[in-house]
Amino acid sequence: MIPRETINQIIETARIEDVVSEFVTLKKRGSNLIGVCPFHKEKTPSFNVNPARNIFKCFGCGKAGDSVRFIMEHEHYSFQEALRYLAKKYGIKIEEREQTPEEIMAQNERERMFNINSFAQKYFSDTMMTTDEGQSVGLAYFHERGFRDAIINKFQLGYCPNSGSAFTEYAIKNGYDKDLLIKVGLTGSYENRLYDRYQGRVIFPIHNLTGKVIGFGGRILTSEKTKAKYVNSPESEIYNKSQTLYGIFFARNEISRLDNCILVEGYADVLSMHQAGIENVVASSGTSLTTEQIRMISRYTKNITILYDGDAAGIHAALRGTNMILEEGMNVRIVVLPPEDDPDTFVQNNPIEYVTKYLTDNAKDFIGFKTNLLLKDAKNDPIKRASVIKDIVETIAVIPDPIYRATYIKECSRTLEMAEQTLTNEVNKILRAKYRKQLGLDPKLDSQLSYQEYQTYQPQQQQVEPKDSTPVGYFQEQELVKLLLAHGSETIELEVSDEDGNNSLVKTTIASAIIDDLKNDGLLFRDPTHKKIFDAFDRGLDAGVLPTAQDFTSSEDQDVAVVAANLLSTQYKLDDWHRHRIVVKTEDDVLSQTVISSILRFKDMVIEDRRSAIMKEMSETTDIDNQLILLQEKKKLDEIRTRINKNLGIVITR
Repeated sequence: MIPRETINQIIETARIEDVVSEFVTLKKRGSNLIGVCPFHKEKTPSFNVNPARNIFKCFGCGKAGDSVRFIMEHEHYSFQEALRYLAKKYGIKIEEREQTPEEIMAQNERERMFNINSFAQKYFSDTMMTTDEGQSVGLAYFHERGFRDAIINKFQLGYCPNSGSAFTEYAIKNGYDKDLLIKVGLTGSYENRLYDRYQGRVIFPIHNLTGKVIGFGGRILTSEKTKAKYVNSPESEIYNKSQTLYGIFFARNEISRLDNCILVEGYADVLSMHQAGIENVVASSGTSLTTEQIRMISRYTKNITILYDGDAAGIHAALRGTNMILEEGMNVRIVVLPPEDDPDTFVQNNPIEYVTKYLTDNAKDFIGFKTNLLLKDAKNDPIKRASVIKDIVETIAVIPDPIYRATYIKECSRTLEMAEQTLTNEVNKILRAKYRKQLGLDPKLDSQLSYQEYQTYQPQQQQVEPKDSTPVGYFQEQELVKLLLAHGSETIELEVSDEDGNNSLVKTTIASAIIDDLKNDGLLFRDPTHKKIFDAFDRGLDAGVLPTAQDFTSSEDQDVAVVAANLLSTQYKLDDWHRHRIVVKTEDDVLSQTVISSILRFKDMVIEDRRSAIMKEMSETTDIDNQLILLQEKKKLDEIRTRINKNLGIVITR
């Protein structure tokens, strides 16, 4: 376990803007920062980072918290894992003794998977660099491919010895569970015999966005036809191929800086380009591009350049997956290499100046590239030409931005030698069918709605239903909790009356004003999370040390952390009216009044709830005496409620 003082040091040191900016491109808006939320699909940024509060909040999906919570949500880490990640980032040393084999077994499975992969990566790298077999086979292969030691070390490449089960035996000896070794794909089992799945292969570790090893790719070095050229890690709790891009950890900062991501196919392509100094490069690792991979790139840039081999298969491969990229609102350009090259050989065989100039001069926008390519294939065949036009129209229709659609329609009208209105009509027909399908209607039937209405149509975000019904007075409680979190330790002046009816001003903290008043009347919060925050301030008053907002936004209690971050966040910014000589009062300017009115509104809610219960009891009882008692209680409540609402300036009409 991490000591409490170290946890506090990590939380206080970790700046939310630094942590989030590693995963999300942030832009300044007033005193806050905004970006596209990494937790749900959105095109308009609703993800806010508040450096002053050291918290984040998405006003689209509702996720909120501090730096630790962000890492937990983004990387699916436990609280302890997130703390270790942040400690490593900020160079904070965690005093923990080395784990015993028994403690390793006791860890949760996900963390144990990360530990096993980290252990394996170090073993494979050390084996290649320090053993005779590793140097003569593995290291020699990478050197022959033109990779220098600096790039080998950067990407943590390695080699698994060709000796049956050397790695597996070493791992088990060091306390790692054989079943988990099999589950993450490092070890195989045949007839109760364990063996190394990567034996005799060079190793390419696969990293997630935070640099943790989540899987491996192993390439065979012989020409045996009975063995697969590549063996990759199986899907697991920490590795999902469709959500992974090779090299993203090493490329993300450069992608953001250059506002462009170069997409290639294989491991070697990424290594060669990084070695040449072109570092905004990732690979789909031979798999078809997925929506999840596209969205990962979109966190850093809206521009993708697809770089593929120059042969016919490579050119047509450039067309696969691009509709998905366009559908996500990304801008796509294609670079086709000379026929004899792939990205690896092209970069290694040419000076870097020539490579960068070639990439710039030969980048074609995807629609234009696809149109010219398909027209070339169709030649003068009218049937093939009609098919090409249909294909292009379907591609244009997936673009979400109407301005971009109109621009491409105009360009394709010229290239295809077809009336612009004809293409527009065909695109509209596809959009109408898509719209009807989203509404659950027959997409084959024509719609009576205009195209302008389709352009403005936006599917509503799915609303998350609350786990339980909202307690009575929830929002009044929420307002008081917000005051405690934002201003609990601040001092205000309140007017109080003594036993003789004399009024005087007294200074008190907002926390004391709220908690003492409610406790004197025997009033408690009903929402359990609100009550936890209320109780924490109550204990703080008794101890003479009030908790801070960060104590709640960084709480290990997820419910408390989320509620605190939500209440301390706002998506609105007050304009600078002072430059127009217009005075606008803020909450800080009227704190005393806000505290009093919030307490009164809460009490009014409690009274109204009790009053409603009394009226229900009166309607259900036939006992005259009981009815009189209830009526008397209702009368007292009505009098109190009238006084409260008079102070609030509310007229009761019933």
